[in-house]
Amino acid sequence: MKLLEGLDRQLNVVFALALRETRTRFGNSQLGFLWALAEPLLWILTLYAIFAIAERDSPRGMALFPFLATGLVTYELFAKTREKVAEAIGANRALLFYPQVRPLDVTFARGVLETSTYLAVFAVLMLGYSLVSGTTHVIHSPLLVLTGLLMTAVLGYALGLVFCMAQVITETAKRLRQPLMRPFFWISGIFFTANSLPLKARNLLLVNPLFHCIEHVRDGWFGAYEARHADPAYVLGWIVVLLFTGLTLERLVRRRVEVQ
Repeated sequence: MKLLEGLDRQLNVVFALALRETRTRFGNSQLGFLWALAEPLLWILTLYAIFAIAERDSPRGMALFPFLATGLVTYELFAKTREKVAEAIGANRALLFYPQVRPLDVTFARGVLETSTYLAVFAVLMLGYSLVSGTTHVIHSPLLVLTGLLMTAVLGYALGLVFCMAQVITETAKRLRQPLMRPFFWISGIFFTANSLPLKARNLLLVNPLFHCIEHVRDGWFGAYEARHADPAYVLGWIVVLLFTGLTLERLVRRRVEVQ
């Protein structure tokens, strides 16, 4: 019973922190949520223009806008979740003086907010495309799309948690974060598919678990595409290892965070 009461109390703390993060991120701007929508939309339109100028088509059976959207929004979900979680302690250090608030609570709150935001962004962009283009798209497997997006969110959270706790130990982790993560934009399959790559390039790029996530989302969205090389067990393996590492580091730095 005490365990359930404690869990309920911590869930209420996470919910309150998520509401605070929502007001902080969206409440100070008149455009609010539109800023979160505008960034991936501009990226998609830019890539769309590049494809058009280069006279390059999307893979067969995929319209160009949703092809780019399934790649870019999935990537943004991963990248923004990772970044926001990595900065969770630095941005909320004052709240950690309250005994009810734990370091993991602020990371959970940010992870939940980013996941909810980009799931909504994905839905709005796809619905908007259907309305503007006048096309009706039947989603091949909504469950597979949702599973791919949620795997992406948890992967981003897990990696962000590792960076968040490592940054408490050393500032070098913060300096290395951006250079280490920057190549992911080019190697995660935003504007290409695993099926279209030569064998050696495909085997090399599939080391990246985010590539698998994007392939899953596209597999679920497009009935004409089969992600033959995507492996959810591989992604889950990365998630488990990263979560274990992040939680271990959290135990090591908890006292240091709470007394600073």
